[in-house]
Amino acid sequence: MKKLLGLLLVLMPVLALAQSGIDGTWRIDLSKTQLDSKPRVYELKDGMYSCSCDPNVKIKADGQEHKVTGSPYADTESATVVNDNTVVVAGKRDGKPAFQDTITVAPDGKTMATKFEFHPSVNDQVVTYNSKFVRVGEPEMGAHALSGSWVRDKIESASDNGLTFTYAMTGDGVNFKQSDGESYSAKFDGKDYPYNGDPTVSTVSLKKIDSHTFEEIDKKDGKVVGMARISLSPDGKSLTLVSQDMRQGVTDTFVADKQEKQEAEK
Repeated sequence: MKKLLGLLLVLMPVLALAQSGIDGTWRIDLSKTQLDSKPRVYELKDGMYSCSCDPNVKIKADGQEHKVTGSPYADTESATVVNDNTVVVAGKRDGKPAFQDTITVAPDGKTMATKFEFHPSVNDQVVTYNSKFVRVGEPEMGAHALSGSWVRDKIESASDNGLTFTYAMTGDGVNFKQSDGESYSAKFDGKDYPYNGDPTVSTVSLKKIDSHTFEEIDKKDGKVVGMARISLSPDGKSLTLVSQDMRQGVTDTFVADKQEKQEAEK
């Protein structure tokens, strides 16, 4: 009896998550997103482009492919100056497109728009994010308008495959699948399980916090690279995801709304 009671106490938060409706398709509401205010620094001067991105990059801005190291996504990058306000940065891995970032600074130099196109490694469906940045401080004299410190203000739009994902409870665990092809199947036992579709993550572990909350820990080759706390609202209609990216040193908060079955199947 004691053993059975102990098992029930362990499973209670899992059962509560299942009963309250975590199963199903969810879509991030960009209007409710809270982005970290850590600045990102760009410089384009004397024919060289650099960015305090993940990882830091510094290459010639000549439109040619240059080898880069430390990036899980690309092994070559190029920077092309389109005009005095626009730069296109592109990356490839093993000769295949990995991403393209079209960066356009507003005429007044105070804001910047980026169109980031990402090529997932598991399928050919491009994921697109359109974001707005706000300048911090003054522009750098004698440099391209891009140069300076910028803070992410908001994600203005994104393709559906970058916003939607599904959870399916499995009794003592959950199956996760994102529309861009990322996925995992893990139990709420704190053990590491394979994470598929993201070159920055190799394993994931899950831990129950309470009846409506669990924690996800992402690792790459045994090192923690990200953490997320996922909380289900009392009415079961929304999820709050507080996501911490250790590589970039930022914490973002997202809110996802549960999709009706007919809408999720579109």
